[in-house]
Amino acid sequence: MAAGLRLLEAGRTARAEGPLHEAREYFAKLTQKSPGSSIYWYELARVDTYRCDAADARGDKKAASAAIDAALEEAQHSLQLNDTSADAHSLLADLYGRRIGLGGFMAGAHYGPKVQSENKRALELDGNNPRALASVGRQYLNTPKMFGGDVNKAIASFQKSVELDPKADETFVWLAIAQRKKGDAAAANRALDEALRLNPGSVFAQNTKAGN
Repeated sequence: MAAGLRLLEAGRTARAEGPLHEAREYFAKLTQKSPGSSIYWYELARVDTYRCDAADARGDKKAASAAIDAALEEAQHSLQLNDTSADAHSLLADLYGRRIGLGGFMAGAHYGPKVQSENKRALELDGNNPRALASVGRQYLNTPKMFGGDVNKAIASFQKSVELDPKADETFVWLAIAQRKKGDAAAANRALDEALRLNPGSVFAQNTKAGN
């Protein structure tokens, strides 16, 4: 699995379709060889999540939507095989959130409760899981205030997440996005500088730093 994870990491960092396509082929083959392995389905879902990001960045909404739908099915299948993975529940929460972002208000009404439910389950399984805490942060950040969104709670969740996993460059970017939303530009810049120190090639951090 190490080779697939290296491809996934390269694609995650560069938001590049090439390594992500290779990573998808790699993990798809693993799921075919070992269809009962929840971790292979989980990693395949992660690949398709980043494929959605890459497609969205180039303005291909159709491809982004297809990738997120595939990721949803894969994450759900992973949980059918192992319902006790906090990582998989938090990934599914993020995927429901992405589906809201691609689908608009009606999608929010449908998927919003699912985001909350999956994050709640993830924290029940592991209250100190950094990925679950980061997902909760995105939930608070992206939810409208009238439906429970809270930028201060988002910041607190991201901060706790990076305390538990100080190498999570993407979570530092999300922390910066939340701090910018609050109006704390200095704190946001510090978080982005740390993200880029951890992963200088991160396109996500670079674009956020540039204000994109």
